[in-house]
Amino acid sequence: MVNVTFNNDPVTLLGTEIKVGDEAPDFTVLATDLSERTLADYKGKIKLISVVPSIDTGVCSQQTKRFNDEADKLDNVQILTISMDLPFAQTRWCSSEGVKNIETLSDHRDADFGEKYGVLIKELRLLARSIFVVDENDKVVYAEYVPEVTTHPDYDAALEAAKNA
Repeated sequence: MVNVTFNNDPVTLLGTEIKVGDEAPDFTVLATDLSERTLADYKGKIKLISVVPSIDTGVCSQQTKRFNDEADKLDNVQILTISMDLPFAQTRWCSSEGVKNIETLSDHRDADFGEKYGVLIKELRLLARSIFVVDENDKVVYAEYVPEVTTHPDYDAALEAAKNA
């Protein structure tokens, strides 16, 4: 089981830990227009899934902007940022920050992604900071559960995994 802290306090992650080599679990989240999105919607593409607690906070904002900036440098890679934020808040944030190269998705309705990927923080009903890279055949080729939710992930390792997938 993954040990994760939030502001140095241990938290409980619900769901199953995802490991490299696993088949990526299907999930249902909401797009900014409130339509459902699933893993199958990105079939045939490499998926870099950036998971943040709330897009409108410091580290989450920086993480999302970093992947937005890198998106043009990646071939056949769809970058998805998933949080528990409402789709309306994600749309507003992307508009105000000029983020256009990635897709933001909301897990607020069912926490389906959070449970299937083992990142739902029981105590806060937020998602733990993490990154997953899933290849064109829906195999997990990279998984990072950031040990302290308030710190940055390993951007370079995730980007390298996406390039090599």
